[in-house]
Amino acid sequence: MKILTVFVLASSLLCAQEFVKYEPNTEHPFGKLNPKAPKQVADFAPLIGVCDCISTARNPDQTWGEPQKMTWTFKYIMNGHAVQDETLKEDGSHSGSIRQFNSDSSKWYVHYYSNTGNTLSLPTWEGTKRGDSIVLYREQKAPNGTDGYYRLTFNDISENGFNWIGEWVDLGEGFSYPTWKINCTKRTSDSDKMEIMKKATAFSEAYLRKDANAIASFYTSDAKIFPNNTDIITGTAAIEARWTLPEHTTPIAHTFTAKEITIIDNYAYDYGYYEGSNRSKGEEKSFKGKYVVIWKKVDGDWKIYLDIWNSL
Repeated sequence: MKILTVFVLASSLLCAQEFVKYEPNTEHPFGKLNPKAPKQVADFAPLIGVCDCISTARNPDQTWGEPQKMTWTFKYIMNGHAVQDETLKEDGSHSGSIRQFNSDSSKWYVHYYSNTGNTLSLPTWEGTKRGDSIVLYREQKAPNGTDGYYRLTFNDISENGFNWIGEWVDLGEGFSYPTWKINCTKRTSDSDKMEIMKKATAFSEAYLRKDANAIASFYTSDAKIFPNNTDIITGTAAIEARWTLPEHTTPIAHTFTAKEITIIDNYAYDYGYYEGSNRSKGEEKSFKGKYVVIWKKVDGDWKIYLDIWNSL
């Protein structure tokens, strides 16, 4: 009886894991494509992850507005059977959509939502992959009443990014009028690691200049540091004060040696060793230690959120 009970419990656990197997998790933060999903769900595979984008839209007077930064994140949902995306823009207007492929109609259906307007029913675009582009339509009249569509096109899709354009087109698609364009670069772990390594080098350079203000700028506004034998220090002003060296101290050397940098969406953890030396009152003293840093991407820029170090 005990063996049967254990077997039933094990089977239940396996089944429970199976129906969330392709959901976003620690190992796969953007989920995975379910092999049982329609093959067209893979149309968005190159977009899965985070992109840093520049968005430009027309002003009410039809001139192009100022470009603004945004992030566009795509992930698999519904256990790998659909795609969800989210945009976060620097002007505070955010949006997202749920993208499902219907095998019966052989079309994508995209349900859009945003924080700038709540509607009882979500506007829907539908379309297909056309060549190397994904093209979606929604019926929309022109300001003069002419029938047509608002057409959304993902093009130049690759593992490095994509371009997107929103435009009004007439029914025959012989005339188009673009109103919104977005250019996106895929955020990769290698490029992010390089950026963090550059930040670490710049941090050391600021230390050698005794530029406490520059050092403080590497931290988020709500950052916390954990030096040896002292309380947690929080906030830009307090962190700047902590990194302000005495007048009689002259930095000679400062370097970081990262042992691992791992990117997880808009966060990263970084650990390793540091070493350097200072001259104070005619005497040079060396120091070294180990560190752990949690980085956070803020408006497209990697900044230190948590910083702990201990001397060796």
